[in-house]
Amino acid sequence: MKILLLILLALLQQLHALISITPVEISASPGLSVNIETGLETKRGNTHKDNYKASTRVTYDNNLSYVTWAELSGEYGETNDIENTNKIYSHLRYIHKLSDNIVRWELFYQNQEDKFKSIKVRRVSGAGLRFNMFDTLTETKGYFGVGVFNEYIRYIDTKLNLNENNIRLNTYLAYSLKFNNKSTLAYTLYYQPNIENFNDYVVSNMFELKLNIYQKLFLKFTISYDIDSSVAYDVTSDYDFIQNTSFVYSF
Repeated sequence: MKILLLILLALLQQLHALISITPVEISASPGLSVNIETGLETKRGNTHKDNYKASTRVTYDNNLSYVTWAELSGEYGETNDIENTNKIYSHLRYIHKLSDNIVRWELFYQNQEDKFKSIKVRRVSGAGLRFNMFDTLTETKGYFGVGVFNEYIRYIDTKLNLNENNIRLNTYLAYSLKFNNKSTLAYTLYYQPNIENFNDYVVSNMFELKLNIYQKLFLKFTISYDIDSSVAYDVTSDYDFIQNTSFVYSF
């Protein structure tokens, strides 16, 4: 994992762009586009720390009836030569127009590995409907989505954890506001309960503020807070909180 991320970071070193949580809409960016983001944190002295991040998104918008994208991201970290982060994530989504402005249907698939959540592999595949809530406001995007997905989880330590195969309800809200020409404020909320047991649920929140500093240079603030009510037995916390500040270049 570390070697893979180091290679990817080296390949992407000259390209810095933004992968945003801002909702994607048909005809918003026609044709093929690629976003790439890399990150590296290094500390030496009293604390010896390395953290590597890399992600990319490839999007195709036919400017008429559909938009589709694939996303890949990975992160690896060590503190005082002890590994504390090791995860990779991929996502594929297809959105198709059902009505001119309001209703879309979507298909999605994702794959996830996270060593420190004891997840060897988590595969998700599903479908749903997405509704545009702010059709008349050109600078505001707001969507409500509802659907279902199949979730398969294989844990690293199978002696403590049984593999899972669940059907979950997928509901989400996605909102973004554009201001000062290029700056944006965005928020997403996902609620994903097990349809056979609503006490087993996943909640994901993400807030993003992207401020345009100069031409294509942005300052980005992100906060995420995720809750999983049924974590693996060998995982100590049912939530993750992450705050990040970065400079990004968008193209």
